[in-house]
Amino acid sequence: MPIPDTREQWQHLADSLKINGQAFINGQYQSASSGKTFTCISPIDGRTLAEVASCDAKDADIAVVAARQSFERGTWRHLAPARRKAVLMAFADLIRQHQEELALLECLDMGKPISHALTGDVPACARAISWTAEAIDKVYGELAATPHDQIGMVSREPVGVVAAIVPWNFPLIMAAWKVAPALATGNSVILKPSEKSPLSAIRLAALAQEAGIPDGVFNVLPGYGHTVGRALALHMDVDCLVFTGSTAVAKQLMIYAGQSNMKRVWLEAGGKSPNIVFADAPDLPKAAAEAASAFAYNQGEVCTAGTRLLVEESIRAEFVGLVREALQQWKPGHPLDPSTTCGAIVDQQQLDRIIEYIGVGRDEGAELVEGGQQVMQDSGGFFVQPTVFDKVNNGMRIASEEIFGPVLAVIGFRTPEEAIAIANDSVYGLAAAVWTSNINVAHKTAKALRAGSVWINHYGGGDMTAPFGGFKQSGNGRDKSLHAFDKYTELKATWLMLE
Repeated sequence: MPIPDTREQWQHLADSLKINGQAFINGQYQSASSGKTFTCISPIDGRTLAEVASCDAKDADIAVVAARQSFERGTWRHLAPARRKAVLMAFADLIRQHQEELALLECLDMGKPISHALTGDVPACARAISWTAEAIDKVYGELAATPHDQIGMVSREPVGVVAAIVPWNFPLIMAAWKVAPALATGNSVILKPSEKSPLSAIRLAALAQEAGIPDGVFNVLPGYGHTVGRALALHMDVDCLVFTGSTAVAKQLMIYAGQSNMKRVWLEAGGKSPNIVFADAPDLPKAAAEAASAFAYNQGEVCTAGTRLLVEESIRAEFVGLVREALQQWKPGHPLDPSTTCGAIVDQQQLDRIIEYIGVGRDEGAELVEGGQQVMQDSGGFFVQPTVFDKVNNGMRIASEEIFGPVLAVIGFRTPEEAIAIANDSVYGLAAAVWTSNINVAHKTAKALRAGSVWINHYGGGDMTAPFGGFKQSGNGRDKSLHAFDKYTELKATWLMLE
């Protein structure tokens, strides 16, 4: 069947979509032990999508027991690496085969444009799993440099039971970044999706089972962070906790790990990424177009969003004008329309937060030059215009605090040293970008920036071959690339004395 190419066709497909809201534990879908559910609301129009199992500590216990038993039995971790690879490759293929369904779930549940979900999120999810699968049998142990009568072996072993708590902004991609390397290295996994967008994770569980992942090895527990998320973080039989989300929650999870069993904790947290544009940027219209997409894509609900735009003073007025022109391509629209680039905000709470920060920007004395209004209220959904504030200083809240919405703070600078100082004056260090034709300035600035990812003359580059993570309060550990395997394995040194 051809992929729908009109809003009406996507709406017809959405109307026929059967949505499962149950948890997936030990190879089967089931309700929460308490019988409780929460209502999953579409941010597009406010309609109910499903009643979703609201799991709690009892469900966490059941899932951890299933994960532990599957790990101890070795039904997954003892498989030959090539066999695990084949299963994960089949999993990725099934994701591709169900691309329209999964894209619809992302669109309806989270509010992102269907075109982005179909061409971005679903392929990236499948790619993360297949790339990681391909690496399974290409990661070797080591031999230490020993005397002739000794052998020192260094090997990697799966850490055990992994709990992965993922955010609502890129549900499929963030799940794949955690689940793929955790499964590849032989662990058993419990995935806790955000209560704001749990539906695609629930659907993934059935595809994983169909691909051949054994019962108990991959479990999905929908529910709230303060109930089932907290229970997993405090659980004495969870060996590793991985998380993407806010810095505040990340800090609390570190506390929970210390209060329980010192489980390994890997965190990808907030960001307030600087996008630095020098006057000699090679292509100002291109830089402006990417500056617009850097904070408007996915409605600004992106941890690496370039929400601090640092512009050399000699071109600031011109460049802000170019950004405003580029934003004409980012007008909010119905997410099921393939031409829409800017969809709905995930829920009323997040919309209220964005509107509040827009008010803060006005009160702080920044100049509102574009957007700033909630729109499409008659839809019943949650939409806001991409918003630009000029004449911002780095001490303003709109420049220092993560808004997680399409709000841009423009800050002027006069020298490279000043730009670097402003960029690094943040509790975050997730990403940054530099635009210049001077190769020396480019490299010197990139080296000086305290960020886990730095892009030169583009914004948001990289693929599965590059590690992803942050400095400072943007977290620890890395997703993607072979470096992700470090999070899900323990190093063992085995020493043999020869007679």
